[in-house]
Amino acid sequence: MIVRLAEPADMPAVFALRYDVFVLGQDVPEDLERDDLDAVSDHAVAFVDDVLVGTGRLLPDGTIGRMAVAASQRGAGIGAQVLRQLENRARERGLGSVELHAQTHAKGFYERAGYVPFGDVYLEAGIEHVSMRKTL
Repeated sequence: MIVRLAEPADMPAVFALRYDVFVLGQDVPEDLERDDLDAVSDHAVAFVDDVLVGTGRLLPDGTIGRMAVAASQRGAGIGAQVLRQLENRARERGLGSVELHAQTHAKGFYERAGYVPFGDVYLEAGIEHVSMRKTL
């Protein structure tokens, strides 16, 4: 597996994976899945046998989001490696902490990575989420 920051040529595959995971897999409205923040974010990508199987993004304000792993690759540690890549990029940018909006079913995944929940559960794109933070 190769995990690195995305290059412009990776973005069509990033958007295709996110479409599969969020729009097709979770019924997130397509107009909510993509936004103007993609252009100003750092994206991490994971490849297995030259196929993009994982991605996530780091917004300029230190928010991590759009974490997605291909269904066939879940449970193999890809999400954790993408998350580490984004945290490393945040450190390079001088950020002291990162935050994310975790789907409640993924809360344990983020807790194992050192994130701490805060606030109440809320709906985002029709899915229950909880805000989480990690000091870097």
